[in-house]
Parts: sequence; structure tokens; C-alpha cells
Amino acid sequence: MKKGFLILLLAVSVYAAERPNVIVIYTDDQGYGDASCLNPKAKFKTPNLDRLAREGMTFTDGHCSDTVCTPSRYG
Repeated sequence: MKKGFLILLLAVSVYAAERPNVIVIYTDDQGYGDASCLNPKAKFKTPNLDRLAREGMTFTDGHCSDTVCTPSRYG
């Protein structure tokens, strides 16, 4: 009985935990300095991306070991 109650309590606490909001923006053929949040002198202004970057977290060091663009276009 105690074991069942403990499992139920654990399941409820995991279900009730606040889930994080995660947005992944994945682009093809975009240079590092094309978004104005990464380059203040960018040719185009990207105010919405700037706000997302300012209020959240940016991942700026992603690499692919392929020589062509196939991995970014596969999915």
C-alpha cells in the first residue's frame, strides 16, 4: 500500500511540474550576423528575434559535420 501511494504521489508531482517553454528556430542559409540580435550592424532588423533572444537564451555554437546542406533539409 505504501509503495502504491508513493508511486501515485511521484506521478502526480511529475505531472504537475511546470513545463518549460522551448522554441527552436532552425534556418537554412542564414549567416551568423544576419539577425540583428547577433549583429547590431545587420542589414535587416529582426525585432521579434531580438526580443526572444533578450528574454530567453540563445544557442550560437551549432555545427554539422557534413559538406552539403542535406542534414538541415532532411527533416
